[in-house]
Amino acid sequence: MSSLPNPLGQPWRKSKSYFSASPVRSTTTRSSIRFDSTISLTIILLVLMLGAGCVSAIWSFSIGHEALKGIRQPDLRPTSDLATRQSSRARRKGAAILNEGEILASVKARMSGKAQPDKTTAATAKAEPAKATEVKADASAQANATQAVAEQKLPIASNDRGIVFTVRSAKSQGGSLALEVSLKNEGTQSVRFLYSFLNVTDENGRAISASTEGLPGELPANGEEYSGTVSIPVSLLTDANSLSLALTDYPNQQLQLKMSGIPIVK
Repeated sequence: MSSLPNPLGQPWRKSKSYFSASPVRSTTTRSSIRFDSTISLTIILLVLMLGAGCVSAIWSFSIGHEALKGIRQPDLRPTSDLATRQSSRARRKGAAILNEGEILASVKARMSGKAQPDKTTAATAKAEPAKATEVKADASAQANATQAVAEQKLPIASNDRGIVFTVRSAKSQGGSLALEVSLKNEGTQSVRFLYSFLNVTDENGRAISASTEGLPGELPANGEEYSGTVSIPVSLLTDANSLSLALTDYPNQQLQLKMSGIPIVK
């Protein structure tokens, strides 16, 4: 039941209320706390942003200052410009001016082939052919010496079971060392050879690739001598002084035709 107003003249009675003021007060307190926390957070963010801006500005200024050290503003004073002009005029006065007639005369003389070369140029031109001639003479003398040594040591032969393998001469030919070789069968049976099995080594035992031309694949037993050439690139013989050859038959591989001490002609 709802409480009715008291009649006039009678003291008011305390009526019971179903609503109290305490919930309203608690709501107000909570909203004020939330409002205060939002303001404080905003202020903190603003302070952090201002601090970061100041730090970045100071850092950028220091970097720019370090980068521009030694660079100065150009001097735009009229007195400095006058001094620069005077120095440039002095330089122009000091430059030598050539005579146009002399220049034309020297050009005509050179075009006609009557110009006189400088002494240093003439001396250099004379010295260069002399040096080239000396180098060629030394090279030819060295080649002749090695050829003489090769002629003294050759021919070299190896004999096994009636098969004679001979190195007759060695000479330099077109960037390669050409060995003139021969094979002869003094036996009773023909022998087959596969010249890819020809083993070529230097005095240190280093294997060297070579190509063979002119020798027969099957050597008949008729005592006839067959000649051929073993070619070795000179670029593979830079550190070699002598060669060794080893050849065997195919497919039995019973023959052992070996030769060593073959001189190299470069």
